[in-house]
Amino acid sequence: MVCYINDIDIEELGFYSESSEVQLRRCNEPAPGCFIAESLRVIGRALDAGYEPVSVLLEDRHLKDPVLERIGDVPVYVGSNEALSGLAGYKLTGGALCLMKRRKLPTLSEITAAARRIAVLEGINNPTNVGAIFRSAAAVGADAVLITPDCSDPLYRRAARVSMGTVFALPWTYFGTNRKSDVAALKAAGFCCMAMALEEGAVDIRKAKQKKGDTPVAVFLGNENDGLSRETVRACDHTVIIPMKNGVDSLNVAAASALAFWELF
Repeated sequence: MVCYINDIDIEELGFYSESSEVQLRRCNEPAPGCFIAESLRVIGRALDAGYEPVSVLLEDRHLKDPVLERIGDVPVYVGSNEALSGLAGYKLTGGALCLMKRRKLPTLSEITAAARRIAVLEGINNPTNVGAIFRSAAAVGADAVLITPDCSDPLYRRAARVSMGTVFALPWTYFGTNRKSDVAALKAAGFCCMAMALEEGAVDIRKAKQKKGDTPVAVFLGNENDGLSRETVRACDHTVIIPMKNGVDSLNVAAASALAFWELF
């Protein structure tokens, strides 16, 4: 069903113009909420992963895009780029938004049963960094991602867009409500836990790779300002660094994640 937003006042458009990311996440409590996927490529990858669309907000030039053939019988709200950007409150760089239903997240035990290479994100609250880390993790063969509750939500619009939709390609769930016991659960599942941290005694990540051998590995990454918590670093098996030159102490966490995943995964 195609509706032109210049012709009619549609209450459902409030999801795109008035609801914050947090409100969308909680809109169906206690069931999982919703999220907004931005750009046809990201929408397509969400559909590939089995996410269910609720409605689409689309620039008129995209009306014949093949992605629309896959969304089923849901409302498609169409308008000019100016009209859509004005409604959403930001410039639509991809010309399309899709309101989609969230799904129930897997448990930690379900993740560890099926994975051998896990990225663990602690307190990374920049959605651009989270999206970039997911993209790197997917590109080099990570099996799953764990995130602490104080991380930016991987399904936030910007995180999903920066990831190019790879947030839908990897299973992920929340981790670290109790840092010590959750790290212990990873160890009990057979994982070698490696903390990326600028700590005295940290070893070159290449040497750590030799030590772990074929053991499943979980790589822990902290936020830009504070890094990993002391509790997490102490709980891990190894503390590792990427050697730097020219007086540089560290890389942006997204760049560091790409190098670490390449080396360890």
